[in-house]
Amino acid sequence: MGALFQESTPDRVVPRKQVWSWAMWDWAAQPFNSVLLTFVFASLYLVSDSFLPPEIAALDASDPVKERALADLSSGYGLATTLAGILILLLAPVLGQTADRSGRKKRWLLVFTVLLALAQFGLFFVHADPTYFWVGAIVLSAGAVASEIAGVNYNAMLVEVSTPRTIGRVSGLGWGLGYIGGIVALTIVVLLTFADWFGMDTSDGLAYRLIAVGCGVWTLVFSIPLFLNVPEAPAVPGVQKVGFFAGYVTLVKDVVALFHSHRPTFWFLLSSAVYRDGLAAVFAFGGVLAAVSFGFSPTEVMIFGIAANVVAGVSTILAGRLDDRFGGRAVIITALTGLVLMAVVLFALHDLGTIVFWVGGLVLSACVGPAQAASRSLLARVTPAGMQGEIFGLYATTGRVASFIAPAMWTLAIVLFGATIWGVLGIALVLLLGLVLLLFVKLPPPPRIR
Repeated sequence: MGALFQESTPDRVVPRKQVWSWAMWDWAAQPFNSVLLTFVFASLYLVSDSFLPPEIAALDASDPVKERALADLSSGYGLATTLAGILILLLAPVLGQTADRSGRKKRWLLVFTVLLALAQFGLFFVHADPTYFWVGAIVLSAGAVASEIAGVNYNAMLVEVSTPRTIGRVSGLGWGLGYIGGIVALTIVVLLTFADWFGMDTSDGLAYRLIAVGCGVWTLVFSIPLFLNVPEAPAVPGVQKVGFFAGYVTLVKDVVALFHSHRPTFWFLLSSAVYRDGLAAVFAFGGVLAAVSFGFSPTEVMIFGIAANVVAGVSTILAGRLDDRFGGRAVIITALTGLVLMAVVLFALHDLGTIVFWVGGLVLSACVGPAQAASRSLLARVTPAGMQGEIFGLYATTGRVASFIAPAMWTLAIVLFGATIWGVLGIALVLLLGLVLLLFVKLPPPPRIR
């Protein structure tokens, strides 16, 4: 299985240009997630009146026929994203394993970065017409597949641009730049919207289609430094190459071997899947909570979203140094504890108004980023040499397998108690479960900083 990352050369010096070039890929890819998947293209365009028949789009929003039609769009997009998740589940570990064995992580990253950009460019052709709905849903979901698999290879390169003493801050730098890059892109979109696109005719969904093209250009331009400045690491000597389908057999054998020889890594993959789902839910449902339970207007929600992502980005970069000093496990435990406690405070004090959500929500945001970045660096520390791509593929897969837990608990809590505010306790329970599972995972201590 190879040596652990901790046993690599701790005194190796990685040029700063390589570190920043690697981290810029997070900045390059994030607008796809924050602008297209989360805030703008999918939610405001694809699942909207633009893709309803004109006679239904003209109906009042409360009309049952229109409500049903919009629900059909939502479920259709949900089906496309579910199929994308299954593809990631099946492809990510084996493609990561292939990159490990061939020593071509950077090459595979280039391939899927280009595919991600092409998917974003493809959204330009999704006109505001019902006949184009499935085109948009499929292309957007294909972009999600490309983004996830590119991320597997990108994460696997973390050990190549860091040392055991710097991996925490390097991982935090990438996550932080990702948050900040996404919010810069979103701010540009907001400013263009307030400026009414400078009088441009934006009928037929042109504004949203241009946003997608802009995100594609952003991805290509800002990913260039990585491909120019970060060298390709060679394959681990003595590792036998296998075919794609044979890779599934090898994958099963490797997972079994991982369980027997590096059990902490195996259990960390499972425990992190649970709390990472809770971390994702904090942002996924934060806007709903702000609007419904704390009375935020749409503009206030948008402003809070920008502030939350900036706080998350800055805290993630700063927490990287704490990761290197005290270890990723300590950072994750501290962040998860803070998240659970603050979720309870939000629930208990929600009657006091918006100030509670502003303070509590920003504290939650400050904890999410460090936990995500420390999870990546901690996994890199405990991954056997030569298996980075495969293990990060499993990391993506386990996250997908557990991705239903937090939404289910959010929904169940609201259904049982009849108010949206109870959903925050559902998310808190998921975070608490992940925290408890992590406490039982015995991981090696971080290398001491001299």
